[in-house]
Amino acid sequence: MVKMEGNNYIYGAWERLINRRAVTSPADTQETLGTVGLSDATDVDRAVSAAQEATRSWKNLGGVARGNLLYQAAAELEGHVDELAELAAREMGKPIGEARGEALRAVGVLRYYAGEGFRPTGDVIPASNPHVLQYTAREPLGVVGLITPWNFPLAIPMWKMAPALVYGNTVVLKPAEWSSLAAVRMFEILGPLFPPGVINLVLGLGTEAGEALITHPLVHGISFTGSTGVGAHIAETATRRNIKYQAEMGGKNPVIVASDADLDLAVEAIVSGAMRSAGQKCTATSRVIVLADAHEALRDKLANRIRSIKQGSPLDPDTYLGPVVSKPQFDKVMALIDTGRREGADLVVGGPAQDSHGFFVPPTLFDRVAGDATIAQEEIFGPVVGITPVDTVDAAIAQANRVRYGLSAAVFTQNLKTAMTFVEEIEVGMVRVNDETAGVELQAPFGGVKASSSHSREQGRAAMEFYTHVKTVAIRP
Repeated sequence: MVKMEGNNYIYGAWERLINRRAVTSPADTQETLGTVGLSDATDVDRAVSAAQEATRSWKNLGGVARGNLLYQAAAELEGHVDELAELAAREMGKPIGEARGEALRAVGVLRYYAGEGFRPTGDVIPASNPHVLQYTAREPLGVVGLITPWNFPLAIPMWKMAPALVYGNTVVLKPAEWSSLAAVRMFEILGPLFPPGVINLVLGLGTEAGEALITHPLVHGISFTGSTGVGAHIAETATRRNIKYQAEMGGKNPVIVASDADLDLAVEAIVSGAMRSAGQKCTATSRVIVLADAHEALRDKLANRIRSIKQGSPLDPDTYLGPVVSKPQFDKVMALIDTGRREGADLVVGGPAQDSHGFFVPPTLFDRVAGDATIAQEEIFGPVVGITPVDTVDAAIAQANRVRYGLSAAVFTQNLKTAMTFVEEIEVGMVRVNDETAGVELQAPFGGVKASSSHSREQGRAAMEFYTHVKTVAIRP
């Protein structure tokens, strides 16, 4: 693989950055993939100014023309799916099959929002004067700043960029430090399709580049996905500036397994939700709350299935579980596994990591995890899942709700009453019955409650609510 050099893309041109860091593969730290530059506030200011300069012409282009451009972008990106998937697998360790699915998801997002350019965005409203035409129109915010995480380096930037663009905004994207090369390659592919200034890319650390973006006076909206602490800071900053913001943050997602559940179905969903992408999803399954009479059977089936998982190179098509993204992430997950053991949970599967040149966390299963244990309360973001047995469905739902997060949850049952009780009482933004907690279809709203999300939703038509504001018009001849 040719080593890449990641730089900023501003007003249709690449700008080389002086301060740089090397990018190595999390599966083999002896493999250098390239370098990425580190921006400062001056670089961010140039990018925002470029986006501001393009706002009027991009807005005036109209929704249909913008939608057609997104259709072209989807076709162009589709021709590079395999290349992008390999880069994402090398850079952040996601198994190649999942990485290819993510690249195709980015293509699908572009196609979906391309269609939004042809759909109505307002309403005609009756007026008390029958000769007055009254209606609403949707206006773009202007320049929006997009701050994206490393766990979905292709899909999340696209599900923020595509709706922002089709509704008439210009964008400045700051990807996470650990997955910047994937964003660079997407901009190399898509940049020539858009007028200068419409899409801009700045690389760097959140402490400087990110802060400069969220505080810039010409930025009128911030869409962020990442940690709860940073999300809270962005919310505070945006509120003080009186601009729109959305923050998608952490999750501590439970699966409830009822006594009548199909255990084989539940096991496959739990393992997929907990172990794919090495558990590095905000919607990953982290807790299994099981009724006592199904506890031992479920535990044994889960343990056997987890022991069968193939862990290895993300480029191997047969790999189910790759490495975590970085040394800091590896250290965090291993420390939490040690905490789980010290706090009294039974370690069923897992153990010390093997010495290697990669950040491979063993797939780990804990049993009899206390409801207030650290690993039952804190987001791990690794291939770790814990079982907590309870006596009743009501106790299971109460335990599921006893965390500060509220993103995704699932129940496995064949009883309609149990399913509906769960749907009505669980405190999350996304609910599944007999399916895994991880993921959501691109045409459906994505987001949670409590400390998981801010007040708005991403994806689907819900994105229009964030990326536009309403203008009410009354015309009297």
